[in-house]
Amino acid sequence: MTQSFQALVVDQTQDGEVQAEVRSLEASSLPAGEVLIRVAYSSINYKDGLAARKDGNIVKAYPFVPGIDCSGTVVSSEDSRFSEGQAVLVTGYGLGVSQFGGFSQYARVPADWVVPLPNGLTPREAMIFGTAGFTAALSLYRLEQNGVTPEQGKVLVTGATGGVGGAAIALLNKRGYHVVASSGKADALDYLKALGAAEVISREEVYDGAESIRPLGKQLWQAAVDPVGGKPLASLLSQIAYNGSIAVSGLTAGTKLPTTVLPFILRGVSLLGIDSVFCPYDTRVAIWKRLGSEWKPEQLEQLVEREVGLADLPSALEDILAARSQGRTLVRLVD
Repeated sequence: MTQSFQALVVDQTQDGEVQAEVRSLEASSLPAGEVLIRVAYSSINYKDGLAARKDGNIVKAYPFVPGIDCSGTVVSSEDSRFSEGQAVLVTGYGLGVSQFGGFSQYARVPADWVVPLPNGLTPREAMIFGTAGFTAALSLYRLEQNGVTPEQGKVLVTGATGGVGGAAIALLNKRGYHVVASSGKADALDYLKALGAAEVISREEVYDGAESIRPLGKQLWQAAVDPVGGKPLASLLSQIAYNGSIAVSGLTAGTKLPTTVLPFILRGVSLLGIDSVFCPYDTRVAIWKRLGSEWKPEQLEQLVEREVGLADLPSALEDILAARSQGRTLVRLVD
């Protein structure tokens, strides 16, 4: 590899503020790891936006390179499982959180984090999914493990215009589910329909903002994919049908869940926690193989809102935190 390369670096200024800028780094600045990757693509996730903020509670030490996923080719490997020129991807673990991440032309990572790029996916397509898409796929996997099938009824997707929500719609549609998308964006109807939503409702139909939330309401959905959390999740719990399930993966509406035990003990509702960061390796590989084959949606390109280079990253990170994004933002690291 060349001795210097470009990366987006988040650093703390003398007055304690945090700023993100493109810098040249030396190979010696990369952290320890058995596999060196020439990064082709990364993507923007909500956690990446937080990493560029002073109060984001992601970065522990500066300077730092964010980016919680990447795809590319192996430059060198000290682990026999990977060889020079092999196409690979990395999501989760400590990438972009405790270890320099994917917003860089090169990344060095532990071999146990690396997943071979599955047949059926290009490096670009892998990052159209990225961490958000993998989280959506893991949500689908857990729901089906818990007995959810297309024949049982409607599946709701909250936060539908976000990365997890959009991918969940496309994946559920591919699997034959009747998907209902919930969104706070009135102009998102055509986009959500194009992804495969059979119906689109406003987020107020799931949670109307009331301070007091009924523990049990009408049974509307057999299952749900929820990257929102907070009070909307508490309201959603009251709407799940008997023996239904919710796969929860996010906290954009907060970490507190003001609910009761009633949905669980009177309706047998299952709340399934989705952790895409430390998902077991064998499960991770199996899900990525499905994303390259029977789960790969025809509407994959519909998920892409835009593709940016390193120079455009700071403003794109601000957009995801301000909910100005609709779909996925790819980060191109190749020339």
